[in-house]
Amino acid sequence: MVSSNKNSHKHWMRQALSLAEKGRGSVSPNPMVGCIIVSEEGVKIGEGYHKKFGEAHAEVSAVKSVKSKNDLKNATVYVTLEPCSHHGKTPPCANMLGELPIKSVFVAMKDPNPAVNGKGILHLRNKGIDVEIGLLKEEAEKLNEFFIHHQSFGRPFITLKIAQTADGFLAAADGESKWITGKKARTLVHKWRAEYDAILVGRTTAVVDNPSLTVRHVAGRQPQRIVIDGPYELPKELNLFSDKFEEKTTIITWNKEASATDADPMLKVMQQNYFRGEVLQVSKVDGHVDLRQTFKLLAEKGISSILVEGGQQLSSALIRQGLVDKLELFIAPKVLGAGTRSLIDIGINKMNEIAELKDATWTQVGDDILLTGYF
Repeated sequence: MVSSNKNSHKHWMRQALSLAEKGRGSVSPNPMVGCIIVSEEGVKIGEGYHKKFGEAHAEVSAVKSVKSKNDLKNATVYVTLEPCSHHGKTPPCANMLGELPIKSVFVAMKDPNPAVNGKGILHLRNKGIDVEIGLLKEEAEKLNEFFIHHQSFGRPFITLKIAQTADGFLAAADGESKWITGKKARTLVHKWRAEYDAILVGRTTAVVDNPSLTVRHVAGRQPQRIVIDGPYELPKELNLFSDKFEEKTTIITWNKEASATDADPMLKVMQQNYFRGEVLQVSKVDGHVDLRQTFKLLAEKGISSILVEGGQQLSSALIRQGLVDKLELFIAPKVLGAGTRSLIDIGINKMNEIAELKDATWTQVGDDILLTGYF
């Protein structure tokens, strides 16, 4: 039994946050949510988390796990995100909680979704339930940074992953890049792939590396795969267009003829190299795909997070246009001396213009070092 004080409230909310984390990679575009129910005597009587998109929310699972409904009298609920107040794929959780004989609800953070954003809290208070907001708010916001960004800005959260040598190269002079980092770093990247909605690469990476962009070294869902192919000229024999996950591939092009053909089902079937994925047409800006429009379209399709595993040109363009939210930079204890630099021409020419990463951390991953920071 934990005494009823500030530390006990944090204790239960931390448990709720740990539960919420279990939904990572399975609930998007919904947020990860965890819920703990504690009796009037200070004993945990129920718990739950959002396990999969379209399935029961954390609050519903937690209430169902309570053995005796009598225990709910004057109970306290700890939930990592404001209970929803609108009908989506499931009924409103705020309405459900409002009908229970609970005494109080601790909410880590408000839901930034305009359909909720305080309405769930207001409903509970109107039902005579005490609601406290902001307990472990920073931890809750960190947990759902993808969801919050998607809701707040209408585009996916973009993480740029770069693997380079100690002297700043990501490929040798002959184009070879396998393997700069070690096995532990590569395994971590596969874990990330399972957690992000989509993986993005450019034309050069697609041709030179012929990647599959699948999750192989760990268990997890297979992400959507997005490739930038402005002129729509990449060979359809590449893995992204021909393997068993072909339907998970989206081509982004400015080629109107290509996208028009893709939009016509009969013309698609008649093509010699019938592509079962999706082709999205965007505008052409300075000879290249309009990246801002690309991300807006992908956000409208429910993609809230993208891991970019691109080469020099795509990585540099994203930073130059201010479209990178988070950087994951692996530095291997190796020196090339020549080859392809990881970044070039990102629009910074003076020291007073330098881009400084926020909340930067360094982590040892096998023999490599990982720098993580936010723009």
